[in-house]
Amino acid sequence: MLDPDKDIAQSAFSLKPSLLRDILRHARPLGHNEDAQTLNLGFGFLYYGLVRALRPEHVLVIGSGFGFSVTCLGLGLKDNGAGRLTFVDPSFSVIKDGPLQTVGGTSQWDDPEQVRARFARFGLEEIVTHHKLTSADFFQRYPLLHLPPIDLAFVDGNHAYEHVRNDFLNVLRTARKNSYVLLHDSNIYLREMVRHAGVKRWLKQLGKHKELFEIVDFPFSSGVALVRVLRKNAWKHLD
Repeated sequence: MLDPDKDIAQSAFSLKPSLLRDILRHARPLGHNEDAQTLNLGFGFLYYGLVRALRPEHVLVIGSGFGFSVTCLGLGLKDNGAGRLTFVDPSFSVIKDGPLQTVGGTSQWDDPEQVRARFARFGLEEIVTHHKLTSADFFQRYPLLHLPPIDLAFVDGNHAYEHVRNDFLNVLRTARKNSYVLLHDSNIYLREMVRHAGVKRWLKQLGKHKELFEIVDFPFSSGVALVRVLRKNAWKHLD
């Protein structure tokens, strides 16, 4: 006799061991506190769990080396049975475009068919939409794309302070009230010291506005910070 409760639980939870292996092998996390030997996605479980708990309608990801954050967040949407993910990455290569544009970029997002196939491996081809644009160009086109407001964003693009700041502000301008923003690479001190990254510095600026933001930083591996936006139009107080 069929057990409907068991059937629902099985259909609504993607993270089986075989899929965890595929994520670690093909989405290739970079600095997410993962451990491939124990099938531990590290922060990837946090990304997936946030989506399951918050049930966002629209998730935005800015930048990804091999699609790890996109995959983990997208699987949360898939298992929720609702929502869409917009992925923005210009597909820069550190060899072609230089270290000021990207660190570790390998032009993974050049071919639309290959991008679709990469996410189809995880059943996300109808959930994830890739825009081969810089984040600045993407936000300029946002009204023309007819996208809904953002509920949850993951910022992992150009890590220079001004870029992190601009990405964050642009997310806020297009986000719903009570939205959340994840900032990856909050724990890369050497790059912060030589001014090649500014995530930590931007978080310190946000920390001065406790009436606008709540921040939880996870200082493991490359680090990730979760920012809860407490007030609508919070960006107006940061410009």
